[in-house]
Parts: sequence; C-alpha cells; structure tokens
Amino acid sequence: MPYTAQDFKRLIGMPGFSEILLRNHFTLYEGYVKNVNTFSEKLAALRADGKTATPEYAELKRRFGWEFNGMRLHELYFGNMTPVATPKTANTEFQTAVAGEFGSWDRWLLDFKASGTMRGIGWVVFTLDAAAKRLFNVWINEHDLGVLVGTQPLLVLDVFEHAYMLDYGLKKADYLETFLRAVDWPVVSARFDEAIK
Repeated sequence: MPYTAQDFKRLIGMPGFSEILLRNHFTLYEGYVKNVNTFSEKLAALRADGKTATPEYAELKRRFGWEFNGMRLHELYFGNMTPVATPKTANTEFQTAVAGEFGSWDRWLLDFKASGTMRGIGWVVFTLDAAAKRLFNVWINEHDLGVLVGTQPLLVLDVFEHAYMLDYGLKKADYLETFLRAVDWPVVSARFDEAIK
C-alpha cells in the first residue's frame, strides 16, 4: 500500500513562518513521500525480476532509508508544531524524566538550543530510549547519520536551510526561538507517554 502525504496546511498562519516558506517545505516533504513510493515499486519490480545483484537495486536500497527518514522526520517536525501557542507540558512524569536526565528543564532547553544552533544541516531530535528510560538531544546529519536505533522521537527540529532561510536568512538562533514558541507541548508529552507504556 503506498504512503500518502499528510496535510499540514493547518500550520499556515503560524507566527514567524511565512506562507511561502511553509508551502515550499510541504512540497519538499511531499517529494520524500513520492520517492518512498517510487523506490518501493522499483525495488519490488527488481526483486520480482531477480535483479537484486544489480547496481540499480543496490543504489535504490542504499537511498531508500534516506528518503524514508526524510518523510518521517518531516511528519514528526510538522506534527509537533502548532499555530496556537501551548504552555509547556504539565505532565509531571515527563518533566521529572527531563530533570532527571539533564538536571532541570532549563538545562535540557540549553542543550537543545546548543544542538540546534550548531553549524551544519540536518535535524535535532529530543528522543527517548524507553528501554533504559534515558533522554537525549541528538544531532542527525542529513536524514540518516546519528539516528539512535530503537529510540522514540519526542521533539523534532528541522535545521536544513529550507526550514528557515527564506524567513530568517542566516539567523538560525532566531528561527530556533520561533520554533520553540510553536511547539505543541501536549503532542510532545503524548509521544513520551506512548513510548513509556
């Protein structure tokens, strides 16, 4: 069954994000969904034809994870944003876990911001290793290097230039502050609750 791009138009009008930036970003995301479906079909056809030892099969196989992660990371990113500001979560178990790992909410936030303003393109993901009950702010280079296998993303920040340059130029820190005001904290908290079940 093919993947279908989710509709994130509800974010249009979100303070600090121009409509053109958001629409361009949605189009980019839709390209990842399209590529995941295209690659899936091509890989299935090559398998059916017994062509799994071909360079085409190998290259599609290598590229598939990059496209798939691009699709999912964008869904998590758009999914943890809201055009209407929400207060920091009141989920005490979540806040206790953050404080336990980082010392306090403010120290976690400082680490998240430091990760988000590093040089480079990719993603910053606040993620939970549910097996060990550990939280991490992770830098993911591109879409595929730095992913902590088996962890659950709680908060995803896109730090590719397309996410902010149109509106913020080189002021990545300003974009990050705007992003943090747009975080849908109940969504982040719900992701935490789901992961620790």
